Amino acid sequence: MHAPREEVFLFAGPTLAASPRARVLVRSLRVRPPARRHDVAALVEARARPGVIVLADGLFHDTLAVGHAELRAALRGGWRVWGLSSMGAIRAHEMVTLGMRGFGRVFERFQAEADFQDDEVALLHGPAPDYRAMSEPLVHLRAAVDHLVARGLVDEPAARAVVADLKSRWYGDRTRRGAIDALGVRARGGVAAVRHELRDFRPFELKTIDLEQFLQRRPWTT
Repeated sequence: MHAPREEVFLFAGPTLAASPRARVLVRSLRVRPPARRHDVAALVEARARPGVIVLADGLFHDTLAVGHAELRAALRGGWRVWGLSSMGAIRAHEMVTLGMRGFGRVFERFQAEADFQDDEVALLHGPAPDYRAMSEPLVHLRAAVDHLVARGLVDEPAARAVVADLKSRWYGDRTRRGAIDALGVRARGGVAAVRHELRDFRPFELKTIDLEQFLQRRPWTT
């Protein structure tokens, strides 16, 4: 007799909403809204047997963020807990020595770069179910800037100045358009060249790419 299939719960909102591909891949999982304080504890308490928790998005601006204590309690209770993309990458970085597992390039940046801070993944977005993005995460804008430097359109001192300016702004004021305008002032070829090079922004949306790859590879099954 086969054991019951392990349930997988994904806490996600804007990162999932931004990807048609992820919305297809996620169909076998139980999707919950972005996690806030006590959501993980309530899930663990409600289930008779442990499963898998995948934390991608979390709320923090007008509510308490998902807590370390409830994630530790889930781990102690036999749940496997993964973090990636956004709030999940933050918590996985903070709790990797306690058994939480991290995945993806955003998590890896938190692990590798001492000055990579929580606001790198923050964005302003609308309500469910669309979670329409109204700002751009700094981690995406950094990836775009790095690409322009690699292509020779912007030199490194200018790139550092633009990133520092974006870093100094409230996360809700960081936008793709604002970054392109700031880069255009310093770029070879001006704003038009930057717009052309960044016309397809998908390669720089690291949070979304991490979620897509996680859902495709299904590492919780191995």
